Amino acid sequence: MQVHEAMSTAVVQLGPDHTLRQAAALMSGRKVGSAIVIDPDGAGVGIITERDILNAIGTDLDPDVERTADHITWEVVYATPSWTIEQAAAAMVRGGFRHLVVLDGDDVLGVISVRDIIRVWVQTTILA
Repeated sequence: MQVHEAMSTAVVQLGPDHTLRQAAALMSGRKVGSAIVIDPDGAGVGIITERDILNAIGTDLDPDVERTADHITWEVVYATPSWTIEQAAAAMVRGGFRHLVVLDGDDVLGVISVRDIIRVWVQTTILA
């Protein structure tokens, strides 16, 4: 199975000036663990995860003041829609992360998470 068949296409997109509280509220409302951050004037496409927000708050940073720009991962490993889910899982294990932004050229198509991969594996191996 390929990434485009398992990824989530309803992603949360933020700008670099959103506060961490705004990011957390949007992610919580959509029940997702990451948000795509697009900075048209900066580094392009990045990602902020629940772990990034947790780490910031855990060090007593104010979520109403802190901006996503200061907590974004810009060195993102991107997946392509034609990768297999095994390739995506291997990239996550190598990088120690749980989300991959899926790009087709410069276009964000979605995000694939560990949860997406597990769902597919359960559906195709255990429930089949």
